[in-house]
Amino acid sequence: MTRKLYTRKVQKSDGRDLTFYGWKEHERPVVADLPPLEASALPYKRWHPLRHEWVSYAGARQGRTFFPDAASCPLCPAKSDGLTEIPADDFEMAVFENRFPAFRLDAADAELVGGDEPAIGRCEVVVFSADHGGSLGGQSVERIELLFELWARQARQMMDDHGLACVLPYESRGEEIGVTLHHPHGQIYGFGFVPDLLMKSAEAQKAAPIVKDILERTPSRLILDKSDHAMTFVPDIARYPYECWVAPHRRMPGPWDLSTDERRDMAYQLKQALLRLDGLFGKPMPYVLSAQVAPVGYEDSYHFTLQVWPIRRAEDKLKFLASVEQVSGVFLVDVPPAAAADALRNVEIEA
Repeated sequence: MTRKLYTRKVQKSDGRDLTFYGWKEHERPVVADLPPLEASALPYKRWHPLRHEWVSYAGARQGRTFFPDAASCPLCPAKSDGLTEIPADDFEMAVFENRFPAFRLDAADAELVGGDEPAIGRCEVVVFSADHGGSLGGQSVERIELLFELWARQARQMMDDHGLACVLPYESRGEEIGVTLHHPHGQIYGFGFVPDLLMKSAEAQKAAPIVKDILERTPSRLILDKSDHAMTFVPDIARYPYECWVAPHRRMPGPWDLSTDERRDMAYQLKQALLRLDGLFGKPMPYVLSAQVAPVGYEDSYHFTLQVWPIRRAEDKLKFLASVEQVSGVFLVDVPPAAAADALRNVEIEA
């Protein structure tokens, strides 16, 4: 049975868009939010000829919020004694344009020098919950299903309405990763071009059904969860300790093509994977979670996956990208995939 999704769009005081998402209609009063910032230079990008990749320059990001206390959190619901990004006192999930974007739709007006190009795109912040102390893995399966719906709609809007070439929904979790806001949230970046690494993946999948082959060749010892519609596993090509992928069996370009059953299974398995990672060492696992969706033009060959890259390799040790990885691109992995899968499979998860 298809569940009714409710959205409510509002315009913030500085003109940015915000949309509430929920399985119930959002009817809370809309109140004041943060005041506009002073105008700043528009972002631009510059081509790196040795690495064959773009570098974005956005000086306004230097002023972004940095480790506020809970009372000053800009992602919490509106408060009587202070303004936040959220113009309501409660919500299920919300998404809004980033106050400090690295890419902007109006970047075409940027002042450029030499071969620089405008950093055209869109950056959005996704707030998973009104609860300041929660986590994505701690959300209900229904709430994670809501996140899939949000990803799907926002991604299609970026590509269909704004003409962007590539969309990257993701979550960075933990100070160890570089997160500066503790409130559980993720982001969605839309690019006016296809970044090099994402293009490599898209081209590889255009040449051969690589993800399908990975799913079919993965031995049972690497599988953490499997249903009729999805599978969670430690890939035998993992670059990070305890890396996990969640993938639908059926090839599809992004979450907008998930059936109700597929969405439910993917949400359940993502929750289980995140809980396993938190339970592995009995403390919150810092990670990067990315939803790998098809760039425009690659919809007929791309296989949507969720990839979780944790950086804790032992209870008191983090995996840092050191010189070899950053300079050469060759990853050094301390925990073999089979050992990682065994450890994660043995984590007891509370029902």
